Amino acid sequence: MATLSDVARRAGVSPATASRVINGSSKPVTEDLRERVLRAVAELQYVPNAHAQLLARSHRTAVGVIVHDVSDPYFAEITRGLQRVASDQGRLLMICNSYRDPERELEYVELLRGHQVAAIIMAGSGYHDETFTKLLNEKLAAYEATGGRVAVIGRHEHSGDAVMPDNRTGGWLIGTELCALGHREIGVISGPAVLTTTTDRLAGLRAALAEHGRSLPEHRIRYAEFDRDGGAAATAALLDAESGLTAVVALNDSMAIGALALLRSRSVAVPQQVSVTGFDDMPIARDVTPPLTTVRLPLVEMGARAMALALDPGAGAPRTEVLAAEVVRRDSAGPAPDAGTTRARPTSRAASGRRVRKADPVR
Repeated sequence: MATLSDVARRAGVSPATASRVINGSSKPVTEDLRERVLRAVAELQYVPNAHAQLLARSHRTAVGVIVHDVSDPYFAEITRGLQRVASDQGRLLMICNSYRDPERELEYVELLRGHQVAAIIMAGSGYHDETFTKLLNEKLAAYEATGGRVAVIGRHEHSGDAVMPDNRTGGWLIGTELCALGHREIGVISGPAVLTTTTDRLAGLRAALAEHGRSLPEHRIRYAEFDRDGGAAATAALLDAESGLTAVVALNDSMAIGALALLRSRSVAVPQQVSVTGFDDMPIARDVTPPLTTVRLPLVEMGARAMALALDPGAGAPRTEVLAAEVVRRDSAGPAPDAGTTRARPTSRAASGRRVRKADPVR
């Protein structure tokens, strides 16, 4: 593999001159020397060392992104938005999967700081863990002190820029939807209790049920991983313990898909016997059978806005953008059995994914 010295010898210039041409230095170089260096680069098929270029530049080009799991549809959609803005601005994304391991998140912050990335974006839920939160903020503050920028997606106890999905309002919206359909016996399959996303969505759901004279006792909640298998296992446990349920609220769409599979395996009709709702509105939500009633969050936009904040120095004061939630009504949720509701079922047009309701943020 050709080196910078090889290029310099072929062009008949010093290594410093060759470096200035290759790295686009602002120091003047004659056109003749420039052409000789570029011709040598082409002839030798020289590839610059990206890490060495990064260290030599005052302008940082890479952005580090820490997600829970990029294979999760939620984070895949957010990453699409991050990538769109990064590509437009000529930035390279370095994506790190923490797999919801707080220790790994701390290690990644240190690793990205060592790589001198221009910004770190943390996409995903915060944790109800004071010790971890303190350590994370200390590491982020040390990184920011070197000129790096930080933006978060979701509720983190960090003082910098943030993009906030309105999880609490989303929970309130889906609870209101089910109450309007006459449901009283409602169970929840939920992600890990340690995540702020989980508690925010549950808080909104509880608020809606309370407004309609209903409650959500703890024994009607099952906690599991935020994935398809977790949803199926939690649904099985919930139905075995609570045989009279008429609706199951999944706190993300992957869990809802697991719930649909479990109910189908038990020959439980959806929504005639049990309604199922999700959260997030993944692309697959419209394609499962029956299509999934869910809460839509603008995931791609969340990623795009976080990247824009991270790359924009702004006015110095922390900025927070709250992105609204809305219900998308499809065929997986219907009137409670014998509820006597007069509400019409969605038409085929609505079942394809008509957005039917937004609300002001629930606080």
